[in-house]
Amino acid sequence: MTYVLDTNTLSYFIQEDSKVMSRFRSALQAGDSFVTSPVTYYEIMRGFKHKASPKKEKSFNYMCQLYPVGDMTFTVWIKAADIYGATRQAGNPVDDTDILIAAFCIVYNYTLVTNNTKHFQNIDGLNYENWVT
Repeated sequence: MTYVLDTNTLSYFIQEDSKVMSRFRSALQAGDSFVTSPVTYYEIMRGFKHKASPKKEKSFNYMCQLYPVGDMTFTVWIKAADIYGATRQAGNPVDDTDILIAAFCIVYNYTLVTNNTKHFQNIDGLNYENWVT
């Protein structure tokens, strides 16, 4: 299985939260892999740039060498537009960044790890887990 850590879960990871770290180690031991969403990369990096945190930025970029940042292909953008339309029509609008992360995961058949399950529960075809609770 390939996992994508949502921005909130990645923040727990960076802070070395015991629950997230334990699940992360278990996944690696099981042979699972990790990919970083380009949207999550952006959200984390903008925070480091805003707070001027070069040490954290360097550490995060090293992590992204181990768990690379994936590509936002045209297919991902099409899927995102589909999700946007479906969630709006159903009366359950979702934030654009969450839609992009979900589309990325769906297109590549990745499992999203998020503490914001409420943000993603109405997106058809998305596999997700919560490692925080």
